[in-house]
Amino acid sequence: MASTLERIDDHLRRWIAEQPMFFVATAPLGETGHINVSPKGPIGTFSVLDDHTVAYLDFYGSGAETIAHIRENGRIVVMLCAFTGPPKIIRFHGTGTVVFPDEERFAQLTADGRFEGLTAVEEAKRAVVVIEVERIAKSCGYGVPLMEQVGEREHFDLAKRKRLRTMGSDGFTTFQVERNARSIDGLPALDA
Repeated sequence: MASTLERIDDHLRRWIAEQPMFFVATAPLGETGHINVSPKGPIGTFSVLDDHTVAYLDFYGSGAETIAHIRENGRIVVMLCAFTGPPKIIRFHGTGTVVFPDEERFAQLTADGRFEGLTAVEEAKRAVVVIEVERIAKSCGYGVPLMEQVGEREHFDLAKRKRLRTMGSDGFTTFQVERNARSIDGLPALDA
């Protein structure tokens, strides 16, 4: 059975920084809507803002389910699990807010180098998702396999650079918005 933690202390912050990636899960309110789980990383795209707030840099990818679900109901959980060392799983249950690049808070969140990794392509940075953590759960993680990290894939950055070359900055932004305007269930995601 999981135990709960009062806050994100220094020990937990260090453990988070040692993990290679994290997972994000959201769901729409409707009974027939699709639940979404997304792998995220590298860990440099995740940041602990304070003892009860975390955030991650959201990039343009294959969809916008997380953004659509957060806009509809705010519910989100972030999970990290140890693939090396002692077994452990941490879940941050909370309420998410999406901060887009045209908002003042986006510049504040990204100005101090809090986030790093994945790509240097600015146009691929779609939003920062800020999560007010309401529950921190810790469980054993005995079922998580031991895995060795070989490295990061270069495909994401290469694909974004190719789209920038062929579409230009404005065309790439338009492409992202058009492709991610709605979730697979038809919920609004990205605005024009």
